[in-house]
Amino acid sequence: MHPNLNFRKAPEKLNIDFARNRSFGSLVINAENGPLLAHIPFLLSEDGTYMEAHLVRSNPILKLLETPQNVVISIVGADSYISPDWYEVDDQVPTWNYVAVHLRGKMQRLPQDKLSGILERISNQFETRLTPKQPWKMDKVSPPVLEKMQRMIVPISMRVTTIDGTWKLAQNKPDEVRIAAATQVDAHGIGHEIKQLASLMRKPPC
Repeated sequence: MHPNLNFRKAPEKLNIDFARNRSFGSLVINAENGPLLAHIPFLLSEDGTYMEAHLVRSNPILKLLETPQNVVISIVGADSYISPDWYEVDDQVPTWNYVAVHLRGKMQRLPQDKLSGILERISNQFETRLTPKQPWKMDKVSPPVLEKMQRMIVPISMRVTTIDGTWKLAQNKPDEVRIAAATQVDAHGIGHEIKQLASLMRKPPC
């Protein structure tokens, strides 16, 4: 997380809602020869204390999760390079604005009979956002194919103990300076979800 407290004032609910809305992040765990990473969709409880997901069976992280392990999940949002010229004031330097939330806690491998429920809950959370499309259901897959595919993945869960968020949106600048930069981000930003970042910079939520 960014050390500047100006960017770390988000209430816990804002961080939880952001993580729940994204529901996709980078899982990081320490291993003997250095960190291992996996990019996973997940389901986070409404209170942000419990997360469930799955990993492909061949992922080496699963061997570590036979006993509960400390892990981090990094969830990133909109971001962009910020040119000093965009502030329209002197003595500025280049930077990068972004939104990121980290979930920390204990993760473990679950019994295989927990997998079907997790898959249904994860797919449902995304399918319900596609209204008016009729939600896809697992019963649309024939039992032999579904059984074969489920043998290839393993359920996992995490007890979340810490949620940290960085909302680096130039909150440390005067309003007119921040908004000037937001206008330039909207037009010329280099990054991801530029329009959303410009909107957040105009009216920072925290």
